[in-house]
Amino acid sequence: MQTLDHNRTLDAKEWALTIFISSLPLIGIIMLLVWAFSDDANIHKKNWAKGTLILWIIGFVIAFAFLFLFGGIAILSQVFN
Repeated sequence: MQTLDHNRTLDAKEWALTIFISSLPLIGIIMLLVWAFSDDANIHKKNWAKGTLILWIIGFVIAFAFLFLFGGIAILSQVFN
């Protein structure tokens, strides 16, 4: 029986599969959460998943900021026109 080594380096096939799975809609977000907060995940994959989630959150915050900023400007331009 193999023991799990949570500190081993992942090879190219494992990274390709990890990135492919994380790019799938809905399943990818769920898997990122599983990898980020699971105690059984490889430490490198766990850190990568946490970093990816942080980038997603920053992206959503910026997207919503632009949406409200430019959406508000568009609504105000229609109101005062």
